[in-house]
Amino acid sequence: MIHGAKANSPSRRKIQEAELRAQQMASDLAQDLDNSKSFPQGYQQSGGFSGYGQSGYGQSPASSTASAHTVFTAASGPVPSLAKRYPYGAQPANPAQTNLHDTAARTSAFWAMTTYNWAKYDPKYYLNGALCGGICCSITHGALCPVDVVKTRIQLDPVKYQGGLLSVGRQVVAEEGAGVLATGLGPTAAGYFVQGWFKFGGNEFFKIQFTKSLGDQKAWDMRTPIMLGASACAEFIADIFLCPLEAARIRQVSDPTFPKGTFTAMQALIQREGIMGWYAGLVPILFKQIPYTMAKFAVQGTAEISIYNSLPTKRENLSRASKMGVSMTSGFIAGVAAAIISHPADSLLSKINKKGAGGDGSMVSRLMNIAKETGFVKLCTTGLGPRCVMIGTLTAGQFLIFDTLMPIMGVEKFHFHDPSKPH
Repeated sequence: MIHGAKANSPSRRKIQEAELRAQQMASDLAQDLDNSKSFPQGYQQSGGFSGYGQSGYGQSPASSTASAHTVFTAASGPVPSLAKRYPYGAQPANPAQTNLHDTAARTSAFWAMTTYNWAKYDPKYYLNGALCGGICCSITHGALCPVDVVKTRIQLDPVKYQGGLLSVGRQVVAEEGAGVLATGLGPTAAGYFVQGWFKFGGNEFFKIQFTKSLGDQKAWDMRTPIMLGASACAEFIADIFLCPLEAARIRQVSDPTFPKGTFTAMQALIQREGIMGWYAGLVPILFKQIPYTMAKFAVQGTAEISIYNSLPTKRENLSRASKMGVSMTSGFIAGVAAAIISHPADSLLSKINKKGAGGDGSMVSRLMNIAKETGFVKLCTTGLGPRCVMIGTLTAGQFLIFDTLMPIMGVEKFHFHDPSKPH
């Protein structure tokens, strides 16, 4: 502890705030340990962390440190099992002799109880994650632009375009030439780079922050809700930036006379229809993209964990090629699941961006009109086959590229760990 600082000085206040945070974290951790009865081998509870909870935020650091002395008492000597279960904590040679009367020691005692090396998840990690996400989404969505053109045509005019993906594709090329398959490539590549930046980068950020706030055991037990919540938060932010570019892409595909340049098309939307030209599809894109992304990351994460657990070799010891195979397999499974869940909203999004679709009135009334005209079954099934192929392949490619680029950037993607197992 720093002595001699004035009672109300900034340094003193920072010390007090750090002490109080350490006390609260220790109290929460003690409650988790009491509930699970999973103290590290070689330790016995000695008064628990009750002193932390009793001291309260309103008391001075001096009064709280007196009760903090009995955090843990070692049964005997050093505890090697602690280093195996919690490799990133600062384990003292003899925890019984640790001086817990200063902020640094108390905080160190808390961080000794984590399986994660939180220090490596710094701003550089999140920036690299965002960049890798932008690259993987831009490449995969751009590469599948011809498939998306055909899929969108089927959704917009199912009477004219009947049949499978290949037959409709040949029909479109025969009528308008092969160049039509690249329609909307500019807005697609730009829009999905921006979306991937916020989606993958934001997902990593929220996932790690939720895990840190819950603690190791709760985070492991609640890993699926964490994946769902983190991806939903990230996707909401990403869609605000994606929507104008997606509106321009769909208008280009549905209207051959519409300007072809990315920014020219966005300008034309603003000039002709105002801000609603950009955001007419925001509600359906949120209903489409948020469930899609939640399913995508939750299913991929769950499938990835299941695949790794089924292998005889630990993930850390697998070859790079084996890890990439897991990424692709889990990604494809996630893509198909996400495509099925989000398809009705995708159909509505394609239709509402078509000029005059749904009649006049508010966005909600137009969406309801389109849904009534199309019918629920057709909304769920029209174009679903091509979309499952597209999204399954796209998602497999995204996770392959993302998981390949992250180590190249010098960082390793965050993975959930079971705190009951050594790492």
